[in-house]
Amino acid sequence: MNPEALIRLTRRSAIWLERVLAIAIVAGIIAYGYASTVALLNMDWGESETYYELIYRVLLIVIGLELARTLITHDLGAILELLAFVVARKTLKPNVDAFDIFLCALAFVALLAARYYFLRPLPPREN
Repeated sequence: MNPEALIRLTRRSAIWLERVLAIAIVAGIIAYGYASTVALLNMDWGESETYYELIYRVLLIVIGLELARTLITHDLGAILELLAFVVARKTLKPNVDAFDIFLCALAFVALLAARYYFLRPLPPREN
């Protein structure tokens, strides 16, 4: 087989496999969202732990959607947003100690720096 044809076949196979995985992730998110809705409706909304659980579950759904988007688009912005949601989910856990919060703040600074340096539009070139 021609090496170029093999490379094209490998790329197409990878693209379609990523699309199938993205569809599977979205299907899992839908199932998890339904189960989470049922579980949250049965919780006591007078307790603050219920709100933490709501935020935790919503962020997990958003992370899954961002992961599916990343598999489809391969966009650096999508990857940075995915990482931002992962860090936010870690930060908002109720049992996080001060050092973890400090590391999460550093991670956000690194993500903002990466977004600024890698995703800002280039200035117009003068002729």
